[in-house]
Formats: sequence, structure tokens, C-alpha cells
Amino acid sequence: MATDTTPPAASGCTRPEVDVRALTEVLDGEYAGIRNLVRTNLVTHASVLEEADELGIDAFRERVRELVVEMAATGQTGMGFPSEYGGGGDIGASIAAFETLAFGDLSVLVKVGVQFGLFGGAILHLGTERHHRAYLPDLITGRLMGCFAMTETGHGSDVQALGTRARYDAAAREFVITTPGDLARKDYIGNAARHAELAVVFAQLEVGGKSEGVHAFVVPVRVGGEVAPGVRIEDDGRKMGLNGVDNGRIWFDDVRVPREALLNRFADVSADGVYESPIENPGRRFFTMLGTLVQGRVSVGGAGVNAAKVALAIATKYAVRRRQFRAAPDTEEQLLLDYGLHQRRLLPLIARTYALHFAQDVVRTQLHDVFSGTEDDAHARRRLESRAAGTKALATWHTTRVVQECREACGGAGYLTVNRFAALRGDSDIFTTFEGDNHVLLQLVAKGLLTHYASEFEDLDQLGTVRHVTGLAVETIMEKTSAHKLLERVRDLLPGGDEWDREAGLFDSEYQLAMLRYREEHMLAGVARRLKRGIDQERDPGAVFSQVQDHVIAVAHAHVERLVLEAFVDTVRALPESGNKDALGLLCDLFALSTIEADRAWFMEHGRLTAQRSKAISREVNELCRKVRPLAVDLVDAWGIPPEMLRAPDLVG
Repeated sequence: MATDTTPPAASGCTRPEVDVRALTEVLDGEYAGIRNLVRTNLVTHASVLEEADELGIDAFRERVRELVVEMAATGQTGMGFPSEYGGGGDIGASIAAFETLAFGDLSVLVKVGVQFGLFGGAILHLGTERHHRAYLPDLITGRLMGCFAMTETGHGSDVQALGTRARYDAAAREFVITTPGDLARKDYIGNAARHAELAVVFAQLEVGGKSEGVHAFVVPVRVGGEVAPGVRIEDDGRKMGLNGVDNGRIWFDDVRVPREALLNRFADVSADGVYESPIENPGRRFFTMLGTLVQGRVSVGGAGVNAAKVALAIATKYAVRRRQFRAAPDTEEQLLLDYGLHQRRLLPLIARTYALHFAQDVVRTQLHDVFSGTEDDAHARRRLESRAAGTKALATWHTTRVVQECREACGGAGYLTVNRFAALRGDSDIFTTFEGDNHVLLQLVAKGLLTHYASEFEDLDQLGTVRHVTGLAVETIMEKTSAHKLLERVRDLLPGGDEWDREAGLFDSEYQLAMLRYREEHMLAGVARRLKRGIDQERDPGAVFSQVQDHVIAVAHAHVERLVLEAFVDTVRALPESGNKDALGLLCDLFALSTIEADRAWFMEHGRLTAQRSKAISREVNELCRKVRPLAVDLVDAWGIPPEMLRAPDLVG
């Protein structure tokens, strides 16, 4: 089959020269070493992609466990743990390693996430030295397998309402862990069905007849390979994907564990039954505890971006090989990627993937700074939690969209299991709802915006947020959330009217950012006014919040999309003049304008976009696609996906 990956540049455009290796270095950043180690390990174990299809579920689970232990021996999975216990002492590197692992089989990725991110992260961040000494050395090597038992059948995202009970028996100096009913069973717990020996169990702590809220405990669930006494485990069975991960359900029937089993960084119970915590406020204590586990959301967001890269690399390479229909009787059939519609389908998605990659760089750096102590204060932690939640939501929705679009763009060949799309779709679909349902996460983002990450942030549930907001003037909310005096800047940049509409440059990044800032600020003010109006009418706060929930999600989405564009713009501006900078500039413009185009109805309804201007944006998006078309293969090659991971012989050759 003929291949043509370098068509002429669009008319009037000098084609940038992309230095693929140099662009990979930009994308890999300071973590090139750990990313290359992961790439090497992926190639070494590339056979797992076939084994996922060929092995039975039990055999594949065992194979995935073996691979996780083998990868642990190379050091790639332990980068986030302290060096004194055998780790690498670098949180940022651990996230970069996890992101890169998403180029391969996602069951392996999730097994790593459960073992080292969730189970290991809980021991590290919620426990103290006694737990670190007892568990981390064997946990880091994979000799000790564990699980993270938070989610329950009946409570889902409402962690504060978990039903599992942990009653302290002062006479025996033990905690008694109990599942009061099926709605309180731990469910969908990775590693539980086959491999976990220990579980970090989240339960309502009861001391002296008083409930102290949700705390975490280390509980044995297997002894010598057999299910521990008082513990019942049931396999969740086959799933839509990720069948190399042994998800299960767990019940506890008065299981006794020693007092030292409480992960006691934020609270402890003395031998004689006195509850103690350095954080007096129960709500703040709970959210502080959960905030230490934000690493999981950062990891999933980055993994989603890299899974999307795999799908786009396959679809793009196919589109410059596959020919279909003649443009004229005397010509050969046309390449798929030379069709304007095919460009429209794939190239804005490549641009958005680059944008999300750079946004992920920002949140990873914030995580590293907070957890390494560089910037560890309450406000920085709240901003991290919000940004991690929002980036994870947009990134994983993007993954789902990309995989489906790329599968369709490869036609019938994309439907064959051998070409990875079946695995990518089945395995990545859950990313939108684990480590936080995306809609719930965007509500967290909106809460931060409405309260400006106030000192009361941790204590505010939905009703508390409504009361907090309605206690302020709308102007106060706008003043607090407009860190860059956004309204004033937007008014200056976007005065409106036909004259401005003709003069403002579509490719001016300040114009692009101002459009997204205006949308965000206008939506935020609208939510605040709706909340205040509902309370002024003496309506129930819960009903008020429910009725504006769509606006809450919209403002959070707009906020995160603005942050994503800012990250892209900042990256491009910081690069030295080169062909790579020019190429990324084209992608940045494509991302910005296609984002505005996608929400053109809102901008037109609110006077920020005339019909003439809207049509101009669509024309420029088409032209940008034509300009990016000759660069497409170089742009996906720069992601550094090992060819063995594409595993699509019918599509990429």
C-alpha cells in the first residue's frame, strides 16, 4: 500500500520543520529518564497485549501480577516512596512513570495503581513510621500485595456516609471491623478477589459509643493465601475491560485488629480508649485525610491522556496509508487524511491532547511541590485538589471521545481486536468514573471557585456551599475569584461590536484567553446569582443547588478549559524559536479556536461572537487543519510510543 506522509503545505503557509526527537524531549521534560525506563519495560513485556486476548481470566490475572512484580524490580513503580524504604523519593517521577505506563496494557497500569498508588499511598500518607517500617519495604517490591477498600455498594462517591464500622474495644485494645449489611460491603476493590493479603479499610470509627467519622485501618484479608477468618470475599466477575485486575467485594464479620492497625497520621486512639487528633474540626479532618490521596486523580488524568495518544497514533498512521475514492478520474485514490472531514475529526483531537499533556505537566508539578514540602500550605493543597479534579475529568472524557472517534476513523479494521481499539475502549472507559466520578469532581472544582478556596472549604458540603455563597454579595465572589482582575481585562479586550469584531486577531493568544476567561467569569457570576436568588425566595438550599447543578458543572468545565489553554500558551511562549515552536503554535491556535467554535452558541448568546466572526473561526479551524496535516505523523511520533505498543498491523503496517 502506498504511503504519503508529507503532502505539500497549505497554500500561503511555510511548513514548520518538526524535530521529532527534540519535541519528544520537550514532552518528556525533566522525567525523560524514568519515562524511557518505562518504555523499555513495556517493550520487554509487549507480549501481554496478545496474552490479554489469548489467556483465560484467571491466567491473565496471574500474568498481570507477575508483570507488576517484575516491573517493581526495575524501580519504576516505587519512585514515589521514601528512599529509606527502597523507593525513589520523587513524587513527580512516580506520576510520570505511571502516565507512560498507559501506553501499554491498561490492566497492568491499574494493577500498579492499586498496589503502589492506592494501597501503598494510603500506608504512606495516612500512616506513621510504625506502618512505614512494617509494610513499605515489602509493598514496594510487590512481595506484599494489598488493596484499597473505600468504595461501598450503597454509598459510592459519598465517602463520609460509609457504612462499615470500626468499634474500639478498650478492654482488648482492638478495633472490631463490621459490615452491617450488603449496602456497606466494600465493592469493585482492585486486588481483592485474588491477590491482596492486606486491605486499607475505610470505616466509621466508634470510640466509647461516639462516632468520630471515617478513618482508615490496615486489615488482613488473607493469611497464607486463604481468606482470613471473619472475612468474606466475592469476585466481581468479568467487567467491560481491565479483566487482568481482580476486582472483588469484601464483607467483615466482627474482624478484630490491634489498636496499631489504625493509620494514625491525623488521629489516634489511646490504649484506654481516648480519641485524639491535631485537627479538631471533623469535616476538616476528613477532607485533610482525603486530600493526601489526590495523587490517584493526578495519575488517572495523565494515564487517560496517554491512552488517547495511542488511539490517535494508530488512527493517524492509518489515515496516511489508507486510500479511498478518486478526486479525479486520472488520479489515484485519495489518502484519508487529505480529506477535510478526516482532518477535522482527528487533528483538533491531536491539538487537544497536546493541550491536556501540558495541563497535566502543571498539575503534576503542583502535586510534587505540595508533597515534597516546597509549597505545602492549606491554600496550595486546596488549589491542587481542585485542579487535579478538573484536569482528571476533562482528560478522561477526552480519552473516551478519542478512542471512539479513532475507532470509527479506522472503519472495519478498527473493529478487529488485534488492532487495540477494543482493549483501549473497554479498559479506559472506567477512567471517567473511578478516582472520582467526573461530574462529582467538577462540583468540587466549582465549590472552590465559589468559595475562593476559603478556610471553610473543607467543611462545606453542597448545602454549606449554598449558604456560604448566598451570604456574600455576588460582587464579592467575583472580586475574590478574579485573581487577574479578569472582568476588567475581558472588558478591555472584548468591547464587542462589529468594529472590534473585524479588528481583533483570532490568532492572538490574549484574545483566545480572554474569550475563555469571559465565559468562565460570566458563568460564575450567573451561578452565584441563581443561588442567591433561590435563597432570597426562601426555597430549600438543597433544591436550589439541584436546580443550578447544570450551571455548576458548566462553570467548572469552563474554568478547567481555560487553565488548559493557559498551560498550552505558557509552554509555547517559553520555547526558543524553532520549527517545533511554530508547530506547537499551530496546535495551540487549533485547540483554542476549536474550543471556542464548539461553544459558539454560548458566545453568540452572550454577545461575544457575531455570526460573521463565528464563520471566520470555522474557516480558520479548517485552514489550521490543512496546515497541521503535513505535520500529523511527526506530531504523534513525538509522543514516543514504542511501536510494539501500537499493535495494529492492519492499520500502521
